Amino acid sequence: MIKKLTNVQIIAIGFLLLVLVGTGLLMLPFASAEGERTSFLTALFTAVSASCVTGLVLVDTATHWTVFGQLVILFLIQTGGLGFITIATVFLSFARKNLGLKNRALMAESLNSDKIAGLKETTKRILRWTLIFEGAGTLLLSVPFIREFGALKGLYYAVFHSVSAFCNAGFDLMGVRGRFSSFETMSDDIIVNIVFMLLISIGGIGFYVWEDVRRNGLKFRRYALHTKLALTVSAILTFGGAILFLVFESGGVLTGVPLHKAILRSLFQSVTCRTAGFNTIDLGAISTPSLLLSCFLMFSGGSTGSTAGGIKTSTIAVVFIFLFTSLRARRRPMLFGRSLSDEAVKKASGVICFNAALIFIGAVIITAVQNLSLGDVLFETFSAMGTVGMTTGITRTLAPISKCVIIVLMFFGRVGSVTLASAFFEKRAEPRVMYPVEEISIG
Repeated sequence: MIKKLTNVQIIAIGFLLLVLVGTGLLMLPFASAEGERTSFLTALFTAVSASCVTGLVLVDTATHWTVFGQLVILFLIQTGGLGFITIATVFLSFARKNLGLKNRALMAESLNSDKIAGLKETTKRILRWTLIFEGAGTLLLSVPFIREFGALKGLYYAVFHSVSAFCNAGFDLMGVRGRFSSFETMSDDIIVNIVFMLLISIGGIGFYVWEDVRRNGLKFRRYALHTKLALTVSAILTFGGAILFLVFESGGVLTGVPLHKAILRSLFQSVTCRTAGFNTIDLGAISTPSLLLSCFLMFSGGSTGSTAGGIKTSTIAVVFIFLFTSLRARRRPMLFGRSLSDEAVKKASGVICFNAALIFIGAVIITAVQNLSLGDVLFETFSAMGTVGMTTGITRTLAPISKCVIIVLMFFGRVGSVTLASAFFEKRAEPRVMYPVEEISIG
């Protein structure tokens, strides 16, 4: 049966099995702080959110779950962030097992790579650099957390949040300072803010960008087009978003905040909107322009082949370049001395349309079954589809049907909406008869 499945189907089913295992473990009585069995829907919601590195929660992570439950969540975050195929490949490599052509193709599909050569070495480097980045993050975060919570608990918090930040998961244990408060109580801590922003950005930039930078150093001209797009678009979204947040909230949640602290909070907000899910400001109090800006950043997401979600920076770049080229009546979109293929433009357009359609359908269903603000619902669906995990506070008030909608959006957002939709439909051969082409009016 497995041999008959496509690579995409195996990946999708693998994520589903990971979710089910996590759900079962979280339903155990000793996973809950109250010693009672957590309901199936709550456990499923949490397992999907952790496996799909989203961060939306129905119960506070710090106060509802025991250390066992939190470790299960941490395992799901790490496995979902790197991809279970990546971790399985590493274990097979260390066990000196031959991957074979089928497994190599599966690995390439998991990493969104079009090459199968050298994947074993690449996977080992991914794991090695992941441990280095998460280890460095743990060491740096241990300073403020040990100061705040003591040695043992502070170190545990440093490990948990380093992994969560690097995997762009958005789960936190700061509920001990106020349920569902995230990092609002540490909004002015320089170490916490900078370390989190670095971990989120590095994890969300993509594994193959790491490889390109490792090979070519800081020589931008030698980078592949994908690397150039990922770095350029990420910088524009991060710093552009921070400037707009600062402007929009100067008379809002940042009123009376000193300029240097306002800049730090704006920059953190811009970075975390790109699929991380943490927050240092009250999201329920931000202005409408900031709400819309957050939705755009959540929709954009990180880079392909990373721990981040969203439609990806390359997709945004391809579509905007195509639109700019069309306005200038050029024959083919170009960037950095390279032409973009028609297939890339077609795929990028399909990803944007499909994701937008799922967000719209999800919002329609939720507003149909519950009397909630449209702005809050759209923010929630954008957050789920982009695997961000930010919320204005309505997650815990969702009805069972609405929770199921969010679960589906999170799963589609992590595995890939277009990929997942096409995974379970049989590919049909091109028809032998081609119908005549007739022009229609557009626009």
